Amino acid sequence: MKIFTSLVCFLLFSTYLIAQPRQELVEVIVSPNHSDWTYSIGEQAEFTILVYRNNVALDDIEIKYTVQPDPGYRTLKIWDEGTRTLKNNSTKIKAKKFSEPGFLRCTATVEVDGKEYSSYTTVGFAPDKIQPTTTLPKDFEAFWNKGKEELNQVPMNAVLTLMPERCTDKVDVYHVQLDNIKGKIYGILTKPKKTGKYPAILHVPGAGIRPYYGEIDEAAEGFISFTIGIHGIPVNLDQSVYDALGKGALNGYQTFNLDDRDNAYYRRVYLGCVRAVDFIESVDGFNGEDIAVTGGSQGGALSIVTAGLDDRIDYLAAFYPALSDMTGFLHGRAGGWPQIFVDDFTNKTEKIEVSKYYDVVNFARFVKVPGWYSWGYNDNVCPPASTYSAYNVLTAPKELHLFQKTQHWTYPEQQELRKKWLIAKLKK
Repeated sequence: MKIFTSLVCFLLFSTYLIAQPRQELVEVIVSPNHSDWTYSIGEQAEFTILVYRNNVALDDIEIKYTVQPDPGYRTLKIWDEGTRTLKNNSTKIKAKKFSEPGFLRCTATVEVDGKEYSSYTTVGFAPDKIQPTTTLPKDFEAFWNKGKEELNQVPMNAVLTLMPERCTDKVDVYHVQLDNIKGKIYGILTKPKKTGKYPAILHVPGAGIRPYYGEIDEAAEGFISFTIGIHGIPVNLDQSVYDALGKGALNGYQTFNLDDRDNAYYRRVYLGCVRAVDFIESVDGFNGEDIAVTGGSQGGALSIVTAGLDDRIDYLAAFYPALSDMTGFLHGRAGGWPQIFVDDFTNKTEKIEVSKYYDVVNFARFVKVPGWYSWGYNDNVCPPASTYSAYNVLTAPKELHLFQKTQHWTYPEQQELRKKWLIAKLKK
């Protein structure tokens, strides 16, 4: 057991390290002149650029810069670009005024000893005023109510397989199989061995195809914890299976059948999250009352979706929700991951219309439970204009914890804040 636990910790820690920006010999610093990186409409942002090597500021060195509306990881029109030479260890770039709510990015690049180093800073203009570009279909509720009715006709047929090699003296761990519409949902259940009644946390996954290990520490602290995969395949297979699927049959799954609302890939996924809640309610030891859902990126999206679809959810905590305001690029600003509607393949009327039934913004409109949210201005995968589009339409109690510098990753402090919030809500 100690060997297995150590392996899991190593894998999780390795993933965490990959997610963090690695330290480089040369650091390019782009600093805005507002400490909170936030401006009013009509203000001009000014950026100070510095370059450090071995923590020593460099001088008399040329940098290249660009200023443009936040493009995510795609391309939007560049407002200003050029070169500057650092004098007295810095240079300043003043952007033109921003005339509407949104985000502006300044990128600086320098070449040192033949290698390029680059960094960017993204600032917000009245982000609390950002409105979504997507719209709500008139039959949105009817469409998803029909889907839930179809799901209710499918027996859950839960199959739990004890995984003794993962169990501890305090926690039992099970691989779980559930029947879903058009296939299965698989996950890892961790639950306290001690007899009692416990609140539950549903963990919904970020994008990709991978195995899952469950939240053993969470169960040891007195929670029933259920971590699901979304692809209808067991979540305890060898990594090579998931690698092959990611490069093959499931490559680009996020846009599968996007022109057919009844068969779009995420229909089965969203309803599968509801099925996961069905399962939690059946677990021996669940207190019958308290369920939270949480995740980041695609998991942040699924957290909002699940809370919007299922009134059995009591709390949600989401990092940088993906799939939010996907039509953004059609309106000159970055759309949410997977950042589509940028080419002839996706810019088709039927795909645009179908996307509205799956856009997180439209689920956020129906969330009624308290939510905890966190992201950064520099996120280029789930651009902040897209996440604010969902956040700003929420009418339920909500709190946003900004960590402006973060890209598509989190600081340990963010994870700790989320954990404390969930524990406080579920064990009050």
